[in-house]
Amino acid sequence: MLLVWFLLVSTVVLLVLRGVFFTGAYSQASPPPKEILDMHCHTAGFGAGGSGARVSKSLRKSWKFKLYLKIFGTSEEEVSEKGDGIVMDVIVRQIAKSQFVDDAVILAMDAPYDGEGNLVEDEIEVYVPNRFVGEAVKTRKGLHFGASVHPNRLDALEELEWSKQNGAVFVKWLPNIQGIDPSEERYRDYYLKMVELDLPLLTHVGDEDSFSRTDNALGDPKLLKLPLECGVRIIAAHVASSGEREGMENIERLLEMIPDFPNLHADISTLTQANRSKYLPQVLTDERLKGRLMYGTDYPLTNTPLVTALQFPLRLTIREIVDIVLTKNSWDRDVKLKAALGCPKEVFELSRSFLKLGS
Repeated sequence: MLLVWFLLVSTVVLLVLRGVFFTGAYSQASPPPKEILDMHCHTAGFGAGGSGARVSKSLRKSWKFKLYLKIFGTSEEEVSEKGDGIVMDVIVRQIAKSQFVDDAVILAMDAPYDGEGNLVEDEIEVYVPNRFVGEAVKTRKGLHFGASVHPNRLDALEELEWSKQNGAVFVKWLPNIQGIDPSEERYRDYYLKMVELDLPLLTHVGDEDSFSRTDNALGDPKLLKLPLECGVRIIAAHVASSGEREGMENIERLLEMIPDFPNLHADISTLTQANRSKYLPQVLTDERLKGRLMYGTDYPLTNTPLVTALQFPLRLTIREIVDIVLTKNSWDRDVKLKAALGCPKEVFELSRSFLKLGS
């Protein structure tokens, strides 16, 4: 009986305290729109079905590997049997059931190359070939091709042209694991080719800790100055919401650049993840990001316990928390959470207009 009374009194106290300290959404919340484009969506593979994809031995042996496949909605056994394309089939089925999201850009991931243009096999963490993704999305409704072309490749310019001809909507980099320093002057022709082809660059900015090997110095936003000056339209993934350089947080280094470069944008992917959510109020209220922020998920990371409405008890109503937690579709759950926290309609709509993809 004493335990029951203790739990009852504790619950009442917590509810009273919540009522006192409840502050609501970070900015004015409004219902999200329909027909949203997720412009930041990963696939995976390890070569099953002849895809050419692969992961490093260390990652394949790591506990993270099975976890990643689980949150993708599949398993090593299923992928081995049906081929790497099964991951995209899962994505297609889930998007088809989404109330808010109509389509997604699927990201390739090029291998690391050295300064002589040689592929560095020993440094591959994740490799998802352009040919695999580019061909796979053609037969899967609601998917678009996000190419990945390392600028050190001897055929980099030709690969950019092939990607554009085969429907690529942008180029994706993860410099921290690909060994790319965006500030290198020798990439100028590469950047000018991107401008010529109207291929934007989606690049990871900030630190990266999902892999066994990484060089986080390459995630410094300031390294993007050269491609921006060349006219490349850049989307800084996650608004650089991790790490610091020269005693300043990467997000601040990025925000300093926004007023000087109208071709610099950012995506809101993973900003509701527990290790990044502290930056969300700043991202949603900073005037410099108005009209520059677009919607992405970094799928499948929306399927982890790190992304939950339960971490925002003073920002969401109990009804909102229950509704979001009980939403099974990961895209709908992500959209509802971001909208309830104050993500404006324009953010959900910008990815489609920026990439010139009709609904």
